Amino acid sequence: MLSGLNGRLSNRLARHFRAAPHRLPAHAPMVSFTFDDAPDSAAGEGAALLESHDGRGTFYIAGSLINQPGDHWHGLSNEAIVRLHRAGHEIGCHTFSHSRAVDLDESAMAREIERNRSHFRGIDSSIRLENFAYPYGLASVWRKPQLAKIFRSARGILPGVNNDVIDLQFLRASPLVNCEIDTDGVDRYFDEAVASGGWLIFYGHDVVDAPSPYGCTPALLRHALMAAASRNMPIVTVAEALRRIGA
Repeated sequence: MLSGLNGRLSNRLARHFRAAPHRLPAHAPMVSFTFDDAPDSAAGEGAALLESHDGRGTFYIAGSLINQPGDHWHGLSNEAIVRLHRAGHEIGCHTFSHSRAVDLDESAMAREIERNRSHFRGIDSSIRLENFAYPYGLASVWRKPQLAKIFRSARGILPGVNNDVIDLQFLRASPLVNCEIDTDGVDRYFDEAVASGGWLIFYGHDVVDAPSPYGCTPALLRHALMAAASRNMPIVTVAEALRRIGA
């Protein structure tokens, strides 16, 4: 219980301490689809749907979960990671062991990141981990300055559209998770992004007809992709979005 309280407190503090403020320039709205832990269905069905709409996603992967069975899905393989990378998707960084940032001191976080980087270099030397996502969505007010020196951005799970002045080390992301949102909710986020000219980021996990409490159906992902197309909103990786906003 104490650990959970500390995690929530650190995450709340991290929301208000801007480690890397950046003002978005006036630009057309855009959307990024991100997948955490990278279940094999995200690399399969999820990536295929994105590609069918000329989009690419960002997959935040913890090396220790690769090709491992879990309670809700099986982890993707090294071969799937290489295929994603070569197809133009972005490989992003979690902690190697999927440990929460709030539970790691500076040296432990550095070791986690290096273990992840070493693993991905070993399967394809051209993979560069440029962007980070906080495991379990919990940011650490203490680790944010450290991460800002290593990664272009860090993404949480605080819902909303990124607009005006954003914190590159605490990017907002909204759930593309059937247990948390329906098609009307998806459309509202897109309408908000259009109205504000902002950057909309979705996060999820598995993509299957009977998803886990953390994933979505192909139908919900397909709806979101069509919502982007109907609004002429480009579907870009986190790395490409950062390039477009000059970050």
